Amino acid sequence: MKKFIYLLKVGVIFTMFSLLSVAKETLIIGTNAEFAPFEYLDNGKVVGFDIDLINEIGKKLDLNIKIENLSFDGLLPALQAKKVDLIIAGMTATEDRKKFVDFTDDYFIAKQVLIVEDVSSAPQNFEDLKGKKVGTILGYTGDLIISKIPEIKSEKYNAPFGAIMALKSGKIDAVILDSAPSKSYVNKNKGLKIVEIDGDEEKYAIAGRKDSKELIENINKALEEIQKDGTYEILIQKHFN
Repeated sequence: MKKFIYLLKVGVIFTMFSLLSVAKETLIIGTNAEFAPFEYLDNGKVVGFDIDLINEIGKKLDLNIKIENLSFDGLLPALQAKKVDLIIAGMTATEDRKKFVDFTDDYFIAKQVLIVEDVSSAPQNFEDLKGKKVGTILGYTGDLIISKIPEIKSEKYNAPFGAIMALKSGKIDAVILDSAPSKSYVNKNKGLKIVEIDGDEEKYAIAGRKDSKELIENINKALEEIQKDGTYEILIQKHFN
């Protein structure tokens, strides 16, 4: 009888833990795995700095994290259609985007650079690119910048890889891209180099819907904790050194 009661208690406790596990909320996170080292595919799995960061945030908030890999220009529509709960994708918190979504505090500072052929005649600035073709990625900050310079022809691509291949084959004269992923692409593709250009710093942040103010506030608290307890620096060292 005692053994039966003991087993019954164990069963009840196990069931309670199972129910708690099932009840744990899952956040669906939209990203675009074409932006190493922030998010990229490794043996079919989405990994990177952003992915590690959002998983650490999930731990702090006791939330499960599920990653959805989408096209970059499909991320904001997916968020607004409630197909994803948040976006983390090296996304710059621009004033235009703030009209449609709310952003967390920034978690990374970046700049735009040019990727060009490693030759002496390569373009060094926007002036050199007038009348020439620049590869831009749909929805990226660089796409917005080039669209405001009518003397430069923008060749649009769905992902950085396509633009890099076009540059290597001579179809375009340069690619404009964020500094960190540019380093990754140049390291993997011989014959290319990075050219620094004038421009403002950009702040990456996590995007949420306008009705997610409480979630955004909680993420900001988690981000602050991650920065204070040393986790953020560990992730920086892992992915950028």
